Amino acid sequence: MYGIFGSFAGRLKKGGSANFIDNTTFRLHYRVTFTILIVCSLLTTLHQYIGSPIDCMAQGVPGGIMNTYCWIHGTFTVPKQLTGRIGYDMPHPGVGPTTDPNLIRVNDEGDEIRHGWYQWVCFVLFLQAVLCYIPHYLWKSWENGKIKMMVQDLDQLGLDDPSTKKDRRLASADYFKRTMGLHQLYVAKYVFCEVLNFANVVFQLYFMNFFLGGEFFTYGTDVLRMSELPFEERVDPMARVFPKVTKCTFNNYGPSGTVELKDGLCILAINIINEKIYIFLWFWFLTVTCWTGVHLMLRVVSIAFKNFRLFILASRAKANKKSDLKTVVRQCSYGDFFLLMQLAKHFEPAIFHEFIIDLREKIVLKRDDNVDD
Repeated sequence: MYGIFGSFAGRLKKGGSANFIDNTTFRLHYRVTFTILIVCSLLTTLHQYIGSPIDCMAQGVPGGIMNTYCWIHGTFTVPKQLTGRIGYDMPHPGVGPTTDPNLIRVNDEGDEIRHGWYQWVCFVLFLQAVLCYIPHYLWKSWENGKIKMMVQDLDQLGLDDPSTKKDRRLASADYFKRTMGLHQLYVAKYVFCEVLNFANVVFQLYFMNFFLGGEFFTYGTDVLRMSELPFEERVDPMARVFPKVTKCTFNNYGPSGTVELKDGLCILAINIINEKIYIFLWFWFLTVTCWTGVHLMLRVVSIAFKNFRLFILASRAKANKKSDLKTVVRQCSYGDFFLLMQLAKHFEPAIFHEFIIDLREKIVLKRDDNVDD
């Protein structure tokens, strides 16, 4: 087990700061959520720990044939058999006779819940993981090492030569001042990827609801609400969506050539993992969606109001004078401000303090030159 999942632990470790070209919300998608979905996908394939994903029995049908047939075509449960006393009213939740005992297939009253999705769970989870990585992949391609070029190893503690630090800091300040006003497309691509992150998690919520037959949206609340009901009135949502025992029918010829319907009983051991995976994903995706939505709202506010940008910068550069920060923010477009905040994440506090002073002096000097002209 450690050999399978040990390699994923490295994805959650904090790397060098120069490798971070985004923010915590971004990493919540392409590092944490991506890793969670990949691990969940692998869990559904570990049959050596949970046993065969499906075991079916039907009188007169070999077990291997029944297993393969029911895995491919799906199984079903009976909704009216989800409530009651196990062992008295029904053998297992969802297992019992249909409305018409002569009709084992879907009848006009719809007295069945079909389960034909479980063979696709590992593939769907992997696809969801890929979708969570796409916005980061796009941004990494568009960013093209700009942050690393400007940081110039000033985020490394081993860079102890004061003159080297100063030269590199001044070079970064010169580049920043020279390119002010030219970073609007840069930040537009970043914001697009942030919107793409939010659109992705919302899409995945709807996709999982579609994949589970419309049961996912209320899955978490149903599980919480079930504990408040009397035992005999409970309809376990996990038994309804992820049944451990289901029914399956197989058509076979009798001795005289008459078509016989074989009523089989199937054990879905894989659902003991699936139900835990999706109840966790319900709470996780709800949290990530809310977090990303709030972050996007703050992004809109920072784009619209310069005073809010000043407040954010002041929280990062606490050692700098507010007048210096105000001078810098007033001369920066939003693209410039975004790049400045990215540098604040990478520079050491003392270096960023000097960087702001260097930038303020260059802005004031250029402004004075323009006045003299």
